[in-house]
Amino acid sequence: MDAKHQHTAVSTAGLLIALGIIYGDIGTSPLYVMKSIIQSQSVMPGQIDPHLVYGGISCVFWTLTLQTTIKYVLLTLNADNNGEGGIFSLYALVRRRAGWLTIPAIIGGSALLADGVITPPISVSSAIEGLEAVYPHIPTVPIVIGILMALFLLQSFGTQIVGKAFGPIMLIWFSMLGVLGGVWIAEHPQILKALNPYYAYDLLVHYPGGFWLLGAVFLCTTGAEALYSDLGHCGKGNIRISWVFVKSTLLLNYMGQGAWLITHQGEMLGKRNPFYELMPEWFLLIGIGVATIAAIIASQALITGSFTLVAEAIRLNMWPKVKLNYPTDVKGQLYVPSMNRLLLAGCIGVVLYFQKSENMEAAYGLAITLTMLMTTLLLTMWLRSKRAPMVAIVLFVLVYGAIEGSFLVANLIKFPHGGWVSLAIGATLMGVMYVWLRAYYIKRRLTEFVKIEPYMAALKQLSDDESVSKYATHLVFMSSAERATEIESKIIYSIFQKRPKRADIYWFVHVDTTDEPYTMEYKVTELAPDDAFRITFRLGFRVEQRINLYFRKVVEDLVRNKEVDITSRYESLSKQHVTGDFRFVVLEKFLSVENEFPLMEKLVMQAYFYIKQFIASEDKYFGLDTSSVKVEKVPLVITPVRDVALKRVQ
Repeated sequence: MDAKHQHTAVSTAGLLIALGIIYGDIGTSPLYVMKSIIQSQSVMPGQIDPHLVYGGISCVFWTLTLQTTIKYVLLTLNADNNGEGGIFSLYALVRRRAGWLTIPAIIGGSALLADGVITPPISVSSAIEGLEAVYPHIPTVPIVIGILMALFLLQSFGTQIVGKAFGPIMLIWFSMLGVLGGVWIAEHPQILKALNPYYAYDLLVHYPGGFWLLGAVFLCTTGAEALYSDLGHCGKGNIRISWVFVKSTLLLNYMGQGAWLITHQGEMLGKRNPFYELMPEWFLLIGIGVATIAAIIASQALITGSFTLVAEAIRLNMWPKVKLNYPTDVKGQLYVPSMNRLLLAGCIGVVLYFQKSENMEAAYGLAITLTMLMTTLLLTMWLRSKRAPMVAIVLFVLVYGAIEGSFLVANLIKFPHGGWVSLAIGATLMGVMYVWLRAYYIKRRLTEFVKIEPYMAALKQLSDDESVSKYATHLVFMSSAERATEIESKIIYSIFQKRPKRADIYWFVHVDTTDEPYTMEYKVTELAPDDAFRITFRLGFRVEQRINLYFRKVVEDLVRNKEVDITSRYESLSKQHVTGDFRFVVLEKFLSVENEFPLMEKLVMQAYFYIKQFIASEDKYFGLDTSSVKVEKVPLVITPVRDVALKRVQ
């Protein structure tokens, strides 16, 4: 079986991995959903009303059924890109169909990253606040910050060891959810009538302010998008089968909370959390411990998802080329140091600003509704590309446009209460993505390519000209020219004019990012026998860019096939069969003062270069050996001198 798909076949191990990785976010939602519904009502905030309980449970059941089960588990998981999921994988599948599809991809990706800043604090805070039932005056904020800091510091070691424990722990968690809920349902089986959709309709239409409770109900399905993003780790078969178990335990727990609430109707909920009220007193500390570990796993899943999202955005030219680390050999294991620092700062800021999980609920959910709407939009284009019946497509758009549109409108009430925080984070990330993508197109437009063939004779002469001191035995240029017959004029300028760079062999390396996630191919073109070669790497958008390593491998293959001789051409070293040195040159563009951009483009490029100064140079991204790399600065536009009204005086 193909190595990259061997763990996606349905197996016991695959099902356990799915439990550990996929369901962290959606699996910890019982910690806060019912509490949020009771506290969010406008009639008597905090009062337990049977209409509210039955209607709330009914809304949760139908949201999990329509949104998570039908849209994501049954439908969206089919839109995989060679086994990979997530909004950027979906965008890669449909982007050739229309240029404007970058807009939903950027909005959706940014909103999902913004959600990654709020999920860890709300999950961990909800779990830790359970301690207040045992120790009423315990300061929870320092404990939450301590746990989050430890979690983010562990990221650089990779999650291989912890990951193996995730599945069994989440199995315990979901089993605990099911048992706790089942016990209460057995005592009060009348709660089962909440499965009737009439109760949901009654709450939304007839209960005062009932429609706005959708903002709290929505919290039960926020993890559905993360479920799609992590498709590549587990495969759709494992996700679909494990979802049957997960959904059953979630519903049992929600029903159990409903049963407890019904027995306390008319009372004020106060500081009590229905989730912890299901537990017998002797079990409370154990339950809080398991909930805390489950919350940490939920946070881990979102952090890992954020790293994957950033890596995909880089390959799609939507994010700065920041350093990516691969701490272990496990496929899909990725660590982005800059994103880790940003997420940690964001999470600590959220905890300090909101203090309590109930305050965070106000900020939570608004951003993710945007992501879900954007996924619906991209999925509609994917269905069209698959030639699905038009009736089915229209039905899909109408149903999910109405559901997610309602959730978005209901969530807008959260804007002044903290929803603006997630939207502000999302808008900032959106700005960065827009600037980066627009700058990429501007740079591509301004990059002048010339035919390489006319320069080959001059290159050969320079290589043989012993009056010019040798710059390197092998000189390697990173090139963005897509055609093998072309080269950037700036590389020619660098070789011949900036400072003549004499070398025995010139190599031009181009990296082409494919829409398939795991392509690893290369092609060699001989431009001048023994003097100049071009290597084109075709790498998938999820493949690590270790150009130093890949380049060495290609050169070894060429030597083995006797296509090139890399022995030093210095006479004394040649006799010893010493390999010549390799030197990489990366051209880094800067915005020259002499530019005449239209205002909008000028602002974009100024923002682009402002952000770029905080990021390591491209050689780090390409995985080049820094000891043999020369980063050379060239102006973005080499403009001829304009007529200037200068007057010579004697």
